[in-house]
Amino acid sequence: MQDLAGPDMHRKSLIFSGFALLWGLLFGIFFTSVPVVACPTSCHCVEKNGLTVVQCMSRNLEKIPADLPRDTVILLLASNHITHIPHHAFKELHYLQELDLSNNDIKTVDAGAFQGVFDSLLVLDLSNNRIKSVPKEAFARLRAKISLSNNPWHCECTLQEVLRELQLDPETVNEVMCHTAVQEEYAGKPVIQVLDSGINFCNFHHKTTDVAMFVTMFGWFTMVIAYVIYYVRHNQEDARRHLEYLKSLPSSSQISKDFDTISTVL
Repeated sequence: MQDLAGPDMHRKSLIFSGFALLWGLLFGIFFTSVPVVACPTSCHCVEKNGLTVVQCMSRNLEKIPADLPRDTVILLLASNHITHIPHHAFKELHYLQELDLSNNDIKTVDAGAFQGVFDSLLVLDLSNNRIKSVPKEAFARLRAKISLSNNPWHCECTLQEVLRELQLDPETVNEVMCHTAVQEEYAGKPVIQVLDSGINFCNFHHKTTDVAMFVTMFGWFTMVIAYVIYYVRHNQEDARRHLEYLKSLPSSSQISKDFDTISTVL
């Protein structure tokens, strides 16, 4: 029995060793081909259902962390002190689907802020910030549902063109208000309500530009007329003085009489 069992056990042992070696190689290849990126020290990273969620809420951050995991799918940056979304801020996050930047101090958004996530991003929350305006290029290719509520928006042509291309969150669309506007009468009203009423801020922009050009041209024309009047009056004054000078000179007849008198005396 021992002689018969010996070869079988030896064969099984070889098979098991070979399988273990193959598994070890595969395991090693897998972990060396997928880089492991550490979670930022100011954030908490968890994996849910194979998705990397990076939670950086209420961490007193003043800027977007630069060392975010490349496989981040959900990035939560709400309730910090971020003031600026720079160019290419998320360019390495090609799997990013949800981005929450609400309740920050954001004032400026660069034109290329969301380059790299145009195709993947599904939800973007920029509510409760300090944004007055954004470049048209910033959201140009985004397909995400966007929340822009509770920002001090300045309602003018650029904002109108930006909103025309966006998919606004329907639950917060009426909270996108005109804090200021090219026409003061629209301040304090929902942007969508103003635009739906037929108002075109771009017409105001063109009218303002035309008025500015007219005022400038009128100013130049006034300056030219003023110079011409000054030039004419100055020449008239010179001519008057010259005429008075000529009148003050003794006439030729008087000179002849004086000369004859002097001759008689001599």
